[in-house]
Amino acid sequence: MARLLIGWELGGGLGHAGRLEPLAAGLVARGHAVTMWLADLVQTRRLLADLPVPQLQAPIWTHRTVGVPSPQVSLAEILLGCGYLQADHLEALVQAWLSALRVTGAEAMLVDYAPTALLAARIAGVPAASIGMGFWLPPAQQPIPAFRDWEPLAPGRVAHAERQVLANVNTVLARHGAAPLAALWQLFRGDLPLLCSWPEIDHYARAPDEPVQWLGPNFLPDAGQAPHWPAGEGLRVFAYLKAGHPDHAAVLAALAGHGCRVLCYLPEVNAGLKPPVVSDRIRYATGPVDLTQAFAEARLAVCHAGQATVVQALLAGVPLLLLPMQAEQFLMSRQVERTGAAINAAMRPRPTDFGALVDALLTDPAPRQAAQTFARRHAGFDHATQVSDLLDRIEAMLPARAA
Repeated sequence: MARLLIGWELGGGLGHAGRLEPLAAGLVARGHAVTMWLADLVQTRRLLADLPVPQLQAPIWTHRTVGVPSPQVSLAEILLGCGYLQADHLEALVQAWLSALRVTGAEAMLVDYAPTALLAARIAGVPAASIGMGFWLPPAQQPIPAFRDWEPLAPGRVAHAERQVLANVNTVLARHGAAPLAALWQLFRGDLPLLCSWPEIDHYARAPDEPVQWLGPNFLPDAGQAPHWPAGEGLRVFAYLKAGHPDHAAVLAALAGHGCRVLCYLPEVNAGLKPPVVSDRIRYATGPVDLTQAFAEARLAVCHAGQATVVQALLAGVPLLLLPMQAEQFLMSRQVERTGAAINAAMRPRPTDFGALVDALLTDPAPRQAAQTFARRHAGFDHATQVSDLLDRIEAMLPARAA
């Protein structure tokens, strides 16, 4: 038996916890002791409610950082805004993760988008696996490629930010007598990088033949409440939206105007916000929805391009209308649109004619055919088999005395 710390530090949404939940459950089932340190304990509470492990607040940067370029264009610039601008600030976060390792007695670590936790593991000599999609498991390039590649960047900007972050990382490592990193991409990978993606949805558009292991997207299937659609006639559309997107109401109005029956999970409405569009054609879910059931019945999916939602729609042969809210989601949207199975609304002129986009996705057979082609190409993918394989890989990393 081993004691494992499972950590999540950066990013938002349910996808991070959804990726970790089946692995945490699987490790417990295999006899290991697990403690989870999570960036968000509130939104994930219902999703992880049945998981019999302690769930604690992860050490995260909670301050506003002055002097960081905006918008950020690379992983290095993201880190500058999350405590990596000064070595002393980073040291404080590292010390917190080191304390988490000590109080849990962890002999190994599994993280999702938690570079500071990986830094602490390197200092403590604890083996660490880093799991996730391509965005935070970047190519082995120095500097790591900019992700806002659709706009001109000042010469040397990306490399400058990376040198600054790497210098602070290595300063902290030196204080603890740990070996330095030669390149920043190494920080995100830990000892065991588990790239859970496919080339068609890779944020950095790596070539399919690049020397990386494509393990397929990991997510939590069959989680959430059964879908309850509005009564009446009309095509069923599932929408997972957030009130922070300026067009969330406009797209719902367009769907209702098209005669669709819309089941919408909008977390802010679930938390008490007034529904943005009131219609007998729209039903607001009271919690996360079982996407396997929803996409078995839906004709269209609308979301902000979180990987878990996108992949489950595509595996069900359902086309998507994508409304990205940040660069990571924009890159995912761009990749999926290239398959022909989606429309990336962020690449359309504003003001956006959502009625026309909805009509195109529901009347043109091409997007649905592209989604079905994607589903056939990955028909052999099985979530349970993938989880078992990931667990085997994690256990092979464990110290011999704990395995």
